[in-house]
Amino acid sequence: MTSPTISPASALMMLALSAIWGGSFFFAEIALAEVPPLTITLHRVIWALPLLWLVVRLRGIAVPRSPRVWGAYLVMGALNNALPFSLIFWGQSRIEGGLASILNGTAAVFGAVVAGLLLADERLTRRKIGGAALGLLGVAAVIGPDAARALDPRSLAQLAVIAAALSYAFAGVWARKHLSGQPPQMNALGMLTGSAFLMIPIALWVDGVPRLDLAPDTWAALIALAVLSTSCAYLLYFAILRRAGAAISCWSR
Repeated sequence: MTSPTISPASALMMLALSAIWGGSFFFAEIALAEVPPLTITLHRVIWALPLLWLVVRLRGIAVPRSPRVWGAYLVMGALNNALPFSLIFWGQSRIEGGLASILNGTAAVFGAVVAGLLLADERLTRRKIGGAALGLLGVAAVIGPDAARALDPRSLAQLAVIAAALSYAFAGVWARKHLSGQPPQMNALGMLTGSAFLMIPIALWVDGVPRLDLAPDTWAALIALAVLSTSCAYLLYFAILRRAGAAISCWSR
């Protein structure tokens, strides 16, 4: 199997995806003023689905009927959406968004390590580790030294965001192993359908029925999270995953 490479197009896609996902922390800060973390995750995956269904329908992509494929989507939805989104939003309710963004940047390091250990065609190299570490330092530099100084390994909120980053790394490997034969648009739709299936009972049980009488700013943040940071982002994510590999796709986090 040929090792994936980074083309100029893939690099541009990664930059775009990084910017889109970076905005999710800002949108979450706004939504957390009125909405609990698990319900934000539910909003994020539910409102992302209509656009993805439309994309799949307009492109004439066949929806798979295999239970094996949908089982893979369910696991992917847990690893790449339900679990990390919930952990990050819970963490953000207790720490600043800038610090959460830095901690989430560890997904690049985890991605290189996990892919190197579990995928034969993505060997762990010094170049990959160095690139991931530089990316993490870049995030820290942009956010600022004050946020970096707030790092505390004893903080459960910070550990929750780091656990989310690790979950993203395993998600990238899972997708390479089990979903590489499906179109990126279908992978995005299938994964988010799986995460919605998981989050509906969990959010209702923990948070109760979601409120609809939210402030306009809150609704705007939730829709931005769903459409921009989720629907559009995962269309890019699966395209990058196919082009450049599991380790590289985590660099955009």
